[in-house]
Amino acid sequence: MHHPENDEQYKGLTVNKGVEQMPVVNPYATFRRKKHLLAPEDYVAGIRNGDISILGQAVTLVESNLPQDQAVAQKVIEACLPYAGQSIRLGITGVPGAGKSTFIEALGTELANAGKHLAVLAIDPSSERSKGSILGDKTRMQELSAAKNAFIRPSPSAGSLGGVARKTRETIVLCEAAGYDTIFVETVGVGQSETAAHSMVDFFLLLQVTGTGDELQGIKRGIMEMADGIAINKCDGTNRDKARVAKAQYKNALMLFPPSESGWVPDVLTCSAIEKQGIWEVWHMVEDYIDFTRKTGYFDLQRTRQAKYWMYETINQQLLDNFYHNPRIAELLPQAEQRVLDNQLSSFIAAHQLLEEYKRG
Repeated sequence: MHHPENDEQYKGLTVNKGVEQMPVVNPYATFRRKKHLLAPEDYVAGIRNGDISILGQAVTLVESNLPQDQAVAQKVIEACLPYAGQSIRLGITGVPGAGKSTFIEALGTELANAGKHLAVLAIDPSSERSKGSILGDKTRMQELSAAKNAFIRPSPSAGSLGGVARKTRETIVLCEAAGYDTIFVETVGVGQSETAAHSMVDFFLLLQVTGTGDELQGIKRGIMEMADGIAINKCDGTNRDKARVAKAQYKNALMLFPPSESGWVPDVLTCSAIEKQGIWEVWHMVEDYIDFTRKTGYFDLQRTRQAKYWMYETINQQLLDNFYHNPRIAELLPQAEQRVLDNQLSSFIAAHQLLEEYKRG
C-alpha cells in the first residue's frame, strides 16, 4: 500500500507510529477444558462423604441429556438408593408473588441453625422463546446459601416439566445419600408442575398471600385438595387483619372438600417470612403430619405409591424419547406433518401410521 506521507516532498512531516494490531484471540484468556467424568464409585464415595462439589457434579450428570452422562448418572443413583429415604420431603407451591423463596430462606435458615441438613431443589421457569432461565433462587437466598449444612440447587424447567420432575426425584435420592435429612422442593408456580411435585414429597404446603383481592380466586380446587397445609404469608403491617380474614375463608373452603385419604385434616396458618413470625408453627405442622401418617401407616404407603408412579413415568418418558430419536421416525415425521398441514391426512391417521412404522422398526 502506498503511503503519501513517506514521499520526499514531505520530509518535514513527522508521522507517529500507529497502534500495533492486537491479536484476534485474547492471549490472556483461559480455555475451559472438558470436565473429566469420574467413575460411578468415585461419585458415590464423594456423595457419601458429604462433598458438596462431587454432589453438584453428580446432579449435573442427572440433569444432562447426553447418553454418556446419563449412563454414569443411573449407576450413581442405583448405588445411592440404599442410603436414601431417610429425609422429610416438603413440597412448597404458591401463586407468583407469594414469597416462596423468602419463606424457604426464613424456614431453611431456622432449620439449618437448629442443626438440620437441608437441601433446596428450586425449579426456575425457562423462557419459551430463548429457553433461558434466570436461576435466581440461589441469589435471593443469600443467608441460607452461606449455611454450611445447606445445599441449594436451582434447575431450569426448560419447557419440560415432566423431565425436570423426574430429574428432581433422582436428585432427591442423591441428596439423601449425602446425609441431607430435610428436602425442600419449590415448584415453578400454580399449574401442572404441582401434580408432579406432589408425587415426590411427604408434605405439600400451599403458600398463599393476602391483600390482592379475592383471596380464593386464582387457586385451583385441585391444588387446594392436594395441599396438606396452607400458610398465608406476608402477615405483617397492614396485612395482619386481611390475613386473619383470609385464614377464616380458607378454613371454610377446606371444610367443603371430602376427607383426605390419610385422615389428616389440613390446617391454615399465618406467617411472615420477612419478620420470621409464625415460621416455626408451620414447621411444627409438618412434623405433626409426619408423626400422624407414620402412626397410621400412610407415610410408607404414600412413598410406595410414589415409587410405583415414577417407575411408570420413567417408562413413558423413555418410550417418548426413543420414539422421537428413532432415525426412521425422524425421517418420516416432517413428511407426515406436511401432509396433515395440507389436509391430505388427518392428525389421528398420521399418528397411527407413524406408530405402526415405529413398531415395525
